[in-house]
Amino acid sequence: MDLDEARAFLRTNSRSVLATHRKDGRPQMSPVSHAVDDEGRVMISTRETAFKVRNLRQDPHASLCAVTENWFGSWIQADGTATIVSLPEAMDLLVDLYRRVMGEHPDWDDYRAAMVRDKRCVIVITIERAGPDRHG
Repeated sequence: MDLDEARAFLRTNSRSVLATHRKDGRPQMSPVSHAVDDEGRVMISTRETAFKVRNLRQDPHASLCAVTENWFGSWIQADGTATIVSLPEAMDLLVDLYRRVMGEHPDWDDYRAAMVRDKRCVIVITIERAGPDRHG
């Protein structure tokens, strides 16, 4: 699948399951909401203490299975390399991600305070491969 085609799907379908790798190699999967930034990277907000963050710090390979709101139907898997952006550097990304998924927040000061209080960070995934390329 063409990566621009995958990014277009990811931009219009923000529900997905993120797969990371545990120490023993088995997958750890988490339902997430994602957004795609202007550079075509996937962004996911999470807590610094989440297992997915710990897993990605040990092994940055990540896979994302994105689905439509209908669940059944079109879907894609995007594979790539992740980096973790922590606060305070993550704040602008957290605001951008929220706007892309939810729109404007009624109180941005309160939102920013909650991001600090919750120890939020952003997983940024550079997509390297996507599919399926055909349907069976």
